[in-house]
Amino acid sequence: MVDAASERPDQAVDTRATVLCIAGFGDNARMFEGLADTPIARDYRLRPVNLPGFGAPPLRGETTLDALARFVADQATEHGAKIILAHSVASIIASLAAAKPGCPLTTILSLEGNLTAEDAYFSGTAADHEDPASFRTAFLDRLDQMSTTDPIMRRYRQAVSDADPVALWQLGADARRFSAQHVPGAVLQDAAQAIYLYNPENCPQTTLGWLAENPMDRIVLDGASHWASVDQPERLANGIARALRVTARRPLPGPPQTL
Repeated sequence: MVDAASERPDQAVDTRATVLCIAGFGDNARMFEGLADTPIARDYRLRPVNLPGFGAPPLRGETTLDALARFVADQATEHGAKIILAHSVASIIASLAAAKPGCPLTTILSLEGNLTAEDAYFSGTAADHEDPASFRTAFLDRLDQMSTTDPIMRRYRQAVSDADPVALWQLGADARRFSAQHVPGAVLQDAAQAIYLYNPENCPQTTLGWLAENPMDRIVLDGASHWASVDQPERLANGIARALRVTARRPLPGPPQTL
């Protein structure tokens, strides 16, 4: 995997702000490789991080949203990161991490992150299965059907097949439980300054309705798939740059707007 945060030879001290990048359900940090070739990697230190069970060794205990949030908070502290780019269900993880005492995260770039229970259209199905093996088989079969003519989905299917089956099942079931007890979008708003990056065509109607009723800074990525960092890295990089320019000028909390 390309490390977009490697030292630059023309600088003895790298003063760029660090942006942690964490992938969504079943995916890993390789989904952010395309950003390494965009201007955002020149202006910021991108730190794609594999979550335990998803590119990194699984946790010793249960893989829950909160357990992964503790891991992310530790990573943010280690790298001095105040900004995080979080995809899909990882938006919940980033929200929980930012709320932990001592965590330096203040800005969450939510890349089609979960705002409502309906956003758990992949992860939430884990709760319908009694064991990791049956969920993994059913999920991969579902992705096989979706990926016959879609290279983006084929890449995602491969990432899911590489994930730890127990971590995959436990995280998915916990995402369903969490979304039944909380509104993920409200948790995101309360945790940090949040900017939502999305293509409305990819979002459930309930999520679009939530956005309409709960204004949040947002950037529309027309034409992008759910994995914008894979198929539209330049457009995503431009959106991130616009979002961070605005947040740098405006003190928290600031009025929400379409950027």
